[in-house]
Amino acid sequence: MEKEIMTVTQVAEYLQLSEVSTYKLVQEGKIPAFKIGRHWRVKKEDLNEFIERLKKGERI
Repeated sequence: MEKEIMTVTQVAEYLQLSEVSTYKLVQEGKIPAFKIGRHWRVKKEDLNEFIERLKKGERI
């Protein structure tokens, strides 16, 4: 079963970015995310929409 909610570490691995770069994008609101307690989480659906926007030439 594919995970619907991803950690920043999982997002970094998925995008093949460093965790530091991924945290920065999340904290700046460029990657849509939400906090549960002190931990950031990203919905896979939101991440895929973000990727599609990038593919269409949208800048982050």
